[in-house]
Amino acid sequence: MTTPVVLITGALTGIGRATALAYAQEGARIVVSGRHQEAGDALVAELKEKGAADAAFVRADIRKEEDVKAAVDRAVELFGRLDIAVNNAGKDGLGLITEVTPESYADLFDTNVLGVLLSLKHEFRVMEAQGKGSIVNISSIFGHVGFPAGGSVYVGSKHAVEGITKSVALEGAAKGVRVNAVAPGPIETPMFDRVASIAGRDSLIGMIPQKRAGTPEETANLIVFIASDKAPYVTGEIITIDGGFAAG
Repeated sequence: MTTPVVLITGALTGIGRATALAYAQEGARIVVSGRHQEAGDALVAELKEKGAADAAFVRADIRKEEDVKAAVDRAVELFGRLDIAVNNAGKDGLGLITEVTPESYADLFDTNVLGVLLSLKHEFRVMEAQGKGSIVNISSIFGHVGFPAGGSVYVGSKHAVEGITKSVALEGAAKGVRVNAVAPGPIETPMFDRVASIAGRDSLIGMIPQKRAGTPEETANLIVFIASDKAPYVTGEIITIDGGFAAG
């Protein structure tokens, strides 16, 4: 079995970090990207310690095409191919519709939507030439439902990610490239803590049938499975992991 080459954006915290560690435990060759060199170097050392066949960090801002292209090209330069990409980098943002400005819209959409588009563009470029590859975008349960507490711009960005995922999956289906999205509900990450501080943690937890937030590790396990050759007929799907939140 060939050791997979995996690229993960936004890998320094939360779900991205947990996913990198999950791949390390499987012995993958991993390229992680983010905006902080020191944290990236520390993560690379940890990944190697946890079992990664090899690992590298590329400092990248996914809002800048030259950074995204460099990260993808670096993975290919180091390891000869790109088998799996996890587009995790994103940001939250809450504000009432009457408070939205062109600047606040651009700030969030440039990361959550443009960043995903640019990542897909360059990952797809490599995978199409290979004739095989698997991409997982990270959406949110709010990619398919609304959020009442000032979430219009964030919700809009994640709806866009899900539509883009389905469309690029159609482009890739006959070319051996699978594209899916994982849509987490409340997960114990710094992002959830920020949202909970506004919306109320007890209130959010009370809306989850399992009565708890999920963990980054649980989400990472789902990502690893969906991206793997164990799910070869799955493409264009949005897989929710939310403890039953969206079922009610």
